[in-house]
Amino acid sequence: MQVRQIVLKAVAGADTNLAALAGIKPQLVTVFGAVLFFTDKAFQAALRAALPDAAIIGCSTAGEISNGGVADGSCVITAVNFSGTRIRTATSPLRGMEDSMAAGARIGGELAAIDLRALMVFGPGVQINGSALVDGIASKVGTATITGGLAGDGGAFAQTWTLGQAGVGDNAIVAVGLYGDALDFAHGSFGGWEPFGPSRKVTRCDGNVLYELDGEPALEVYKRYLGDHAKGLPASGLLFPFAMVGEDQNAIGLIRTILGVDEANGSLTLAGAIDPDGYLKLMHASTDRLVNGAESAAEAAQEMHQSSGDSLAILVSCVGRKLVMGDRVDEEVEAVAEVFGSKATLTGFYSYGEISPFTPGSACHLHNQTMTITWMGEK
Repeated sequence: MQVRQIVLKAVAGADTNLAALAGIKPQLVTVFGAVLFFTDKAFQAALRAALPDAAIIGCSTAGEISNGGVADGSCVITAVNFSGTRIRTATSPLRGMEDSMAAGARIGGELAAIDLRALMVFGPGVQINGSALVDGIASKVGTATITGGLAGDGGAFAQTWTLGQAGVGDNAIVAVGLYGDALDFAHGSFGGWEPFGPSRKVTRCDGNVLYELDGEPALEVYKRYLGDHAKGLPASGLLFPFAMVGEDQNAIGLIRTILGVDEANGSLTLAGAIDPDGYLKLMHASTDRLVNGAESAAEAAQEMHQSSGDSLAILVSCVGRKLVMGDRVDEEVEAVAEVFGSKATLTGFYSYGEISPFTPGSACHLHNQTMTITWMGEK
C-alpha cells in the first residue's frame, strides 16, 4: 500500500500539484476541502484529468485535516494505491430529509457483496437524517463496517457538497466499498464531553426534530439553559450538544448536535434521530477533555489493526469540537499522530456528523461531537 498527499491553498495551479499524485497510480483518492474548491469547475476538471483512473470521493468541510495539522480554506487530497484490496464506488441522490433511509439502502444495495469488508460514506451536512442514512446502509451490507461523516460548509449550515464518480453535488450520498482479505481496517470513536444539569424527558419529537421537552417547547427550554449564548443560535448550539439518556437515566453514548431552530413552532432540528421514549441532557467540554478523547479514539483503532506498513487514517471530527478548542485545535490531531506514528498519513475534516461503530463488532451509529477515526492498511 502506498499513500501520497498534497495540500492546496488555492485553486490556481492545482493541475501541477495533482500530477505528483498520479505517480503511484492510485485506485482511491480522497478530497476534503473548503466549499470554494467544490464550486470551481476548473478544479473539478483538473482532478479528473490528472487522475482519470482513480475513484475520487470526498466532501466540503468546516476545516481540513492533514499531516500538517488543521487548516481552513484549503483542500487536502490523498491518493492511495492498494496492492491487494479492491474498491467500488456508489452514489445516490438525496431527495430530502425523509429520503435518508432509502438513500442509504440504495448505497448499501449497490456495494453489498460477500467479500465487502468495509464501507466509507460521505453525505450532505444539511437536510439529512444521518441516523436514518446509516440504518439504510446497514440494512443491506450485513457485517461490513461502516464509517464516514457528513459534509460541512465552514460553519454556515447552508449548503454543503459531496464529490463522487458522478461529480460534485449538494444533494448526493457518496460511498466507497473496500473488498478482500488483504485489507486491514480499524476504527475508533470518542467524545470527551461532560453532561450537566437535569435530564429532560422527550415528550414530542418526529425523527430528528425535537418539539417538546417535559411538555414545554424544546427551543424555549434550550434557550433558557444557554442564556446569552442563545443569541448566537443555531451556531452556538455546537457548544452545547445533547446527550441521549435512556429511560433508566443512564447515558447511552450518543450525542446530538443542533443543526437548526424553528422559532415559529419552537423546535430544534438535531443531526440524528431522537429516542421518543428517552431523555436528553445538555453537555459541555474543555479542550483538555476533547484532546484526551481524540487520543482515546486513536488508541481504540490502534488496538484493532495488525499491519505495520504504510497506512491511511481518516479523521472526522465535529465542528463543535473545533469551536471549543479554538487556537488549540491542532492538539487533537497531534495526539492522534503520536499514537499512529510516522507510517500513517493523516487526512480528514471537521464535520456536521461522524459515522462509526462504538466498538469492534457493534452496530454503526451517527455521532456528534466526537473524533471518529477510520484507519486502513494492508496485511
